Amino acid sequence: MYLPSKTPTPAETKSTRSRRAASSGFTLKMEVTIPARIESISPLVESVMAVVRTQARAKELEIETALREALANAIKHGCSGDPSKFVQCQVVFEEGSSVLLVVSDPGAGFDPKSLPDPTVGKQLYKTHGRGIYLINHLMDEVRFKRRGAEIHMRSHF
Repeated sequence: MYLPSKTPTPAETKSTRSRRAASSGFTLKMEVTIPARIESISPLVESVMAVVRTQARAKELEIETALREALANAIKHGCSGDPSKFVQCQVVFEEGSSVLLVVSDPGAGFDPKSLPDPTVGKQLYKTHGRGIYLINHLMDEVRFKRRGAEIHMRSHF
């Protein structure tokens, strides 16, 4: 049985994860942290979309809309609009023609199953509350982690 001689440092752990991910087959990985300000969304989305346009032009609108919605939710709900907080975004273009978007916030999270369906009853007339619904319909795979404070969205193209 192998026992490590020491606990790896965070830098070593990150390096190990990167090597594993590289062997798993990603072609590009971006990690960005932005302040929790609505005006921070567009510059981040535009830089991500510049790459998406070269890789996944057929899914451009779906990916952009889902990313904008996830970032807006993280800022509004996860950070409570507090500009001193930060939202993290990871974009991974994977071999095999897919992109994984991960948006994380420091909030307590939420239960996605408890959200009302925005397509029925009084919800139809509300001017908000459609972000998660849109994300679920635009992306091929959607998973929530950290009790909803982190969303993983994948699109195949």
